[in-house]
Amino acid sequence: MDRDETIPHHETPTFGDPDLPPEGESNTVDDQAALTMTGPQNPVIASQFPNQIDAPGTDISTQAFFWSSFNISPRRVQRGGWARELTKADFAISDEIAGVNMYLESGGIRELHWHQTAEWAVMTRGRCRVTTISRAGLPSVEDVEEGDLWYFPAGTPHSLQGLGPDGAEFVLAFDDGAQSESNTLLLTDWFAHTPPEVLAKNFGVAQETFKDIPLHNLWIFPGDEPGELEKDQADANVTWGAAEPIIFRLSRSQPVHSNSGGSIRIADSTNFPLSSTVAAALVTIEPGSMRELHWHPNADEWQYYLRGSARMTVFNTGPHANTTDFRAGDVGVVKRNYGHYVENTGDDVLQFLEVFKADRYEEVSLANWLSHVPPSLVAAHLNVPEDVIATFPRGAQGITPIR
Repeated sequence: MDRDETIPHHETPTFGDPDLPPEGESNTVDDQAALTMTGPQNPVIASQFPNQIDAPGTDISTQAFFWSSFNISPRRVQRGGWARELTKADFAISDEIAGVNMYLESGGIRELHWHQTAEWAVMTRGRCRVTTISRAGLPSVEDVEEGDLWYFPAGTPHSLQGLGPDGAEFVLAFDDGAQSESNTLLLTDWFAHTPPEVLAKNFGVAQETFKDIPLHNLWIFPGDEPGELEKDQADANVTWGAAEPIIFRLSRSQPVHSNSGGSIRIADSTNFPLSSTVAAALVTIEPGSMRELHWHPNADEWQYYLRGSARMTVFNTGPHANTTDFRAGDVGVVKRNYGHYVENTGDDVLQFLEVFKADRYEEVSLANWLSHVPPSLVAAHLNVPEDVIATFPRGAQGITPIR
């Protein structure tokens, strides 16, 4: 029996609804009973995912859920600030990157600590003073503001302190999906759990010096707003030119793609040498435009949505294709080599970060690939005339221009 003969006439797929049997609400207009949802409903949640309730006819089957959000993550709050996180334990698909959203009030301190993983971060609001010391023992004290990055290799000690007038809000990305912000090596913990005579011997002072040290860690705590940067640098004995920069001014960098539809700025080991395990892109998309169809061959893509609203379809073998929606504060993950696009679905600018556990940013553009295949071969695959294929974009666009 011919395959088409197994499909009832009313289910014959239409343009844009390719599957047999066809899927999606658009293919059930004459079978309204199939759309019935009589169980308990949460309209507030449903309203945030219109493309899951009524998926495009091109969606097929299911795959691991690639949406999460800091908006549903519990906040750990202390005097001085707060943090919330998404680890692999919370978001199973995110096994390469763990994320933290943190706020420090003006003067608020994230206590001196270090991690067993590398820490990459981007400032999303306000200003922050960052201190660290390199593996070669060279100190750094820097101020960062919205759009700036920092990177600490694993084992690099550091502190963060909010600056006035609004403090500092930022997003951290660790290069291990299991890393928790509540699992860090803290200065106060080490002091509290080291015998006083050892502390005295190490620092060359009397044991009584340490009689009032905190017996529990501080994690985040309030402090006085730092003074002039130059004074702190002098007090820390910073020697300029002797250490690799730990910060990168991403929002001020030259975009690698820029057109009427938006821009893409990259930070990886090619322009930020210290960042050897994390690469990132800052993507800005104008209304009516989208991130072109593409995939990343060297790492999963961890996304953080800064502003606007978006729709993304992820394509995998099977085939599997699923579409969902994103808004500010949401997090997405696309596994390496999975095809996808990100479309601006709102009237405002869409901006999000792409973060990768890799030393270099790598991308394969579908349009660029097809523009380097003989047109007759593409035509044989797609049943599209060669003269039309000749009008396809030549090379990678990054963002589709507004036409």
